[in-house]
Amino acid sequence: MELIVKDLKSKANQIRKDVIEVVYRSKAGHVGGSLSSTDILTTLYYNVLNIDPQNSKDPDRDRFILSKGHIAELLYCILADKGFFDKEKLKTYSQYGSTLIGHPNNKNNGVEINTGSLGHGVPVAVGMALAGKRDNKKYRVFTLMGDGEQAEGSIWEGAMAAANYKLDNLVGIIDRNGLQISGTTEEVMALDKLSEKWASFGWEVVEVDGNDIEQLLKVFNNIPAKEGKPTMVIANTVKGKGISFMENVAKWHHGVLTKEEYNQAIKELEGVKDNE
Repeated sequence: MELIVKDLKSKANQIRKDVIEVVYRSKAGHVGGSLSSTDILTTLYYNVLNIDPQNSKDPDRDRFILSKGHIAELLYCILADKGFFDKEKLKTYSQYGSTLIGHPNNKNNGVEINTGSLGHGVPVAVGMALAGKRDNKKYRVFTLMGDGEQAEGSIWEGAMAAANYKLDNLVGIIDRNGLQISGTTEEVMALDKLSEKWASFGWEVVEVDGNDIEQLLKVFNNIPAKEGKPTMVIANTVKGKGISFMENVAKWHHGVLTKEEYNQAIKELEGVKDNE
């Protein structure tokens, strides 16, 4: 376990650096949420998901849906690193004519569906998970949401359906960083007692430090958390995790780095690498 955790931490640091490079080069992207979610997606893609870039349409593959689609640059960096497409393509992110647009686009290998209009992840994941159950498939479906996204009504319709159909092959994850584009989640649309809300809809709820890879591994390796129930992982994270001037700062929900900020961010990430 210690070796796995060390390797995943190193990989997460590399992915954060890739995200910073992509966002700085393109002058676009949602860097704060990408950095808060990096440990979650790194754990999933490098240790949990049953996927193969050489057989990306395998009917028995696990499915991942990025419901908080505005952090597409993070997903693209991981897919490129995993070999779903050439890493050189990352240089075209948000450029005219590129398929690497600002929200997940399934013209890119490894992207299951187009997302970005918030609230779609859970309902679509419910459909995929239900299809898996009815087809007697063993695949699992994971979807990552933002905490601000919890204000979308379609999420709760999907939540109710998932419990009704006993979809224990479905895993929802909430990036609970406490910030959204307009400020804190509690100022915009309070999420007090979020665990209780999901539990009341019939989900088995697990809370975890979403920036602690060892904790994430333990949770994801114990899926389903309870037989016969969908699992909701509330991952408490830090927006802008890993970059001192971005951490817990709302303006980095979406922000363009200056050359000086870019240099400082890379220096901080290189410092983490040197200390491993």
